[in-house]
Amino acid sequence: MSPKQELLAAAAELFTTLGYTATTTRAVAERAGMRQASMYHYVGGKEDLLAELLEGTVTPSLALARALLADGSRPAERRLWELCRSDVELLCAGPYNLGALYLLPEVAAERFAPFRDARADLKAAYAALLAATEAGAALSPAELSLRADLLFALIEGVILVHRSGPDRPAPLFAAATADAALRLAGL
Repeated sequence: MSPKQELLAAAAELFTTLGYTATTTRAVAERAGMRQASMYHYVGGKEDLLAELLEGTVTPSLALARALLADGSRPAERRLWELCRSDVELLCAGPYNLGALYLLPEVAAERFAPFRDARADLKAAYAALLAATEAGAALSPAELSLRADLLFALIEGVILVHRSGPDRPAPLFAAATADAALRLAGL
């Protein structure tokens, strides 16, 4: 791994095991095998590490969601399933529960607005794909909003289930979750 990747991996481990507030930049640098002063050559500080970790959990899924929304050649149900499966696989791919970092009070700071915006865009893409399905089109706006919220919450919350059985193969787990998500959505 590059030094920056080492720092991100160290931050992911420490933020999720010790907590963000309790983790110092010195501890992150030491875990990554470098001196604290060297760390600042690669990142601006602890907030930058958190921002990159958070954005890394959303950005790939948002790019896929945008591509799936633009692809009218396949049924919306299939595209929604693919987004669910891919998003779960991304969230379960790493050894740490980065989704838990979403709940940190620090994430409300202006520094994390790009992450919050990307996450809101991803949630809107889930809702748009759901609305494009036959079942979604039949829902009232309030019902559609509720189902989209439940769907998104299931996908984001699945990491807790995965953590209790981490030896499950991620692709199999992701496919089963995508199946469950579509059933929850009424599809």
